[in-house]
Parts: sequence; structure tokens; C-alpha cells
Amino acid sequence: MKLDDDDFTLFGLPQRFALERAEVDQRWRSLQAQVHPDRFSAQGAASQRLAMQWAVRVNQAYQRLKDPLARAAYLCELRGAPINAERNTAMPVSFLAQQMHWREALDEAEDEPAVQSLDDAVAAREAELLDDVARALDERNDAAAAADKVRALMFVHRFRVDVNRRLEQFDL
Repeated sequence: MKLDDDDFTLFGLPQRFALERAEVDQRWRSLQAQVHPDRFSAQGAASQRLAMQWAVRVNQAYQRLKDPLARAAYLCELRGAPINAERNTAMPVSFLAQQMHWREALDEAEDEPAVQSLDDAVAAREAELLDDVARALDERNDAAAAADKVRALMFVHRFRVDVNRRLEQFDL
């Protein structure tokens, strides 16, 4: 293992979007057991610092690999199509219209069932986009197309956070 290995190599996993979360979790636990600084306490401060670097690196990789959105963005970057979400916010008109429709529906929703229904519809769209990303990355090896879908997923994810906040208000 090298600190500069990509996350997939570090975890001994194939560079693909479709990963089993349980396998990612198991590999993380195994790597953490190998590099945890406490294992190196008798070997001095330098060994503990190096172990700390490894532990941070393993945790960083785990955070990316366990989250489908982060994993997709990372794969796009590895394959030469970085997301550049802060500079590239261009989206198709139909997608923007859908976003506006969802925002209006959330603003107009007066009760928990209406908000939950909206969340269900948005979750279904999110699942479709994730399937599109998986096909683009794993079947067609089209990182550019996947990057466009990942940017859309980022919008959808932020909207779902807003919807969940609204749902939490009904629980108060």
C-alpha cells in the first residue's frame, strides 16, 4: 500500500461504481485494524505519526467509497472528467424546470403526507440518476456523461436535504 494509491487500490476493490457497502465497510475495518496508531504506541512517535497519516488516509478513502455520490464523482475524476461543480453549473432546461416544480411543490405542501409524497417522487428520480451513473461508468465507461448525471445528483441531494428538514418540522 502507498499513501498516494487511489481509494479503490487502497481498499483492494475494482474501480467501479457498483460496490457492495458491506464489502467497503469490511475492508475499512480491516485497514483500520492494520494502521490504527495504538498498534504502534511501543514503536515511538515517528511510527505513531505515520500510522496517523495512514489512518486519516484510510478514513478519507472510506468516506468517498461508502457514499454513492462521492464515489461517482471520484470515479469521474479518476477517468478524466472532473465534476467541477463550483464552476460548471449548467444543466438542461428540462432538469431546471423539474427543480423549479419541486421547489414550488415543497413551498405549497401544507402537511406531512404532501411533503412525504414529494420526497418519494424525488427519491425515485434520484434512484434513476444513480442507475444512469452506474451504466455510464461501469458499462459504457463514459465518464463525461456520468459527470453530467453526478452534477444533477448533487442538486437532487441538496433538495432532498431541504425536504428532510421540512419533514422534521412535522415531528416537532
